[in-house]
Amino acid sequence: MTVVQLAEHAPAVSVPLPDAAGRALAAARILETAAPDPYRTGHWTLRAGSKVGVVSLAVPGSDSVTVRITPKVPIARLFFLIGHSLDPRGWREGQVEVGDHRELLPALAHAVERQVDRALRQGLLQGYRTVEDSTLVVRGRIREAEQIRRRFGAALPVEIAYDEFTNDIAENRILRAAVECLLRLPGVPRDVRRRLLHQRVRLADVSPLVRGQELPVWQATRLNARYQQALHLARVVLDGSSPEHTAGGLRIDGFLFNMNRLFEDFVTVALREAFRGTDRACRLQDPHHLDEAGGIRMKPDLVLYGPAGTPQAVADAKYKAEKSGGYPDGDLYQMLAYCTALGLREGHLVYAKGNAPHAAHRVRHAGIVLHQHALDLNQGPTGLLGEVRSLAGRMALGTTV
Repeated sequence: MTVVQLAEHAPAVSVPLPDAAGRALAAARILETAAPDPYRTGHWTLRAGSKVGVVSLAVPGSDSVTVRITPKVPIARLFFLIGHSLDPRGWREGQVEVGDHRELLPALAHAVERQVDRALRQGLLQGYRTVEDSTLVVRGRIREAEQIRRRFGAALPVEIAYDEFTNDIAENRILRAAVECLLRLPGVPRDVRRRLLHQRVRLADVSPLVRGQELPVWQATRLNARYQQALHLARVVLDGSSPEHTAGGLRIDGFLFNMNRLFEDFVTVALREAFRGTDRACRLQDPHHLDEAGGIRMKPDLVLYGPAGTPQAVADAKYKAEKSGGYPDGDLYQMLAYCTALGLREGHLVYAKGNAPHAAHRVRHAGIVLHQHALDLNQGPTGLLGEVRSLAGRMALGTTV
């Protein structure tokens, strides 16, 4: 087995790979760059871009290949960003135990197993599930439309639907799917794998999910409170799962997080929480139009509305590697369009801190100020959320044209 170690937003590297695996990796579009090295036979040029995680490829007729992409931010901070985006009022750093692991896959596998163990200590959660069946005995309610469509007027068998009290519910099925996803990946430490197998036995009576289908829906209630942390982590694993099958018999298992999306989710959710309880409202990905005819659509990451329901501020989150000269000018043009269409005098671009500090640009002949803020992801949650609250305070002072 070939193991390729990459880093988020690092320069491209040339690695030896079988041609079949390299072509499959390129076809799957998992990496930002995957192309044959023109200068070295049998080598492929790989670049991760903004994705982090682990994928394992099993290519027929070739050795398996595992690609591991490490994030720039510390593992504990990565879990905080993920958790705060999913549950900003219930997730705090330290609630998710990552043990002594410093790599993403071992830390995530350890955290999922610990949370699943806590969820199942009091036994499997049970609930009602709607079952549809064909039977000779009427139970529950008759599905009349199905009876006519499938039985053409015959009395038996009867198409019925009934509610069954069982442990084969969405919450348990999601936990089982996450455990099985991690067990398929090489690189999970032996002791963690052993504990994951124990959790798999606990969930043995639960129906497995059909691979490739959407996850079942669950609602947070008082009854499933002990499951909720485990379900959030399971969603992290399953939502980031990479494609399982592609053309040519290639099978890919694993998970990848898009740091662009993760940073955007964190910033917008944290800003929304900062305005909770005030007389202002935040809308995420709120659709607007640039032109009067309504033909040019735009979706800012966050628009802040004042008490009268008019736009008061706009923000866009940008997780990207800056050039040596600072942040890209194209982001400023985009924010200028947002401010012009929304009638605002100020716009806010929020970046992960890098080479450039905070900057403010006053647009000539327009009177619009474009702010570029930088959040330092290497600091602790308290400092990070403090910066977001300061940004929220600045946005609350925004004025319209």
